[in-house]
Amino acid sequence: MTEPSIIVDRVTSDAQGLEALATLRIRIFREWPYLYEGDAAHEEEYLRAFLASDKATLVRARIGDEPVGIATASPLAGQPDSLVAPLVAAGVDVARSFYFGESVLLPAYHGRGIGHLFFDAREAAARDAGADFAIFCGVVRGEDDPRRPADARDLAPFWRKRGYAPIEGALCEMSWKEIGGSEKISHPMQFWMRAL
Repeated sequence: MTEPSIIVDRVTSDAQGLEALATLRIRIFREWPYLYEGDAAHEEEYLRAFLASDKATLVRARIGDEPVGIATASPLAGQPDSLVAPLVAAGVDVARSFYFGESVLLPAYHGRGIGHLFFDAREAAARDAGADFAIFCGVVRGEDDPRRPADARDLAPFWRKRGYAPIEGALCEMSWKEIGGSEKISHPMQFWMRAL
């Protein structure tokens, strides 16, 4: 199998590039734990808005022009209030923090150190932008959820190894349609943070 190249760049106006990234996000987020139905137009709009800041960073793992993974980061102050408000309530200094939007990678490329490279690149971008903290959130699913695959990966040990810890009591809600669903459902998202 060909090893992907890790490219750190920004994609904001390349419609074809955004379409490929949106498709990749949908493909990966359909799996556990997100079980996301997906909407290409919404994904492209989300990516365009997330990457609008001149300090935003998009990290891609790709083979040729085909992305196999992406990770994003942008100043926390530029994120929607629904994301920022719980962090303000938890005492987070928004002006000194960077928000990591997602880190998604096709399963065939897991275990090759790409996740670490994604975090390394985003943390470097945050420091370059003057941030002192990095923050992200992950969906909270019950241990007894019957949809949980037997081989589900728990990412918490990886995040802790990187120096991240949950922010006690800091959760937000994000809504999306789950696979086969007709209505958006609200999902709790736990915030994690580390000093840079």
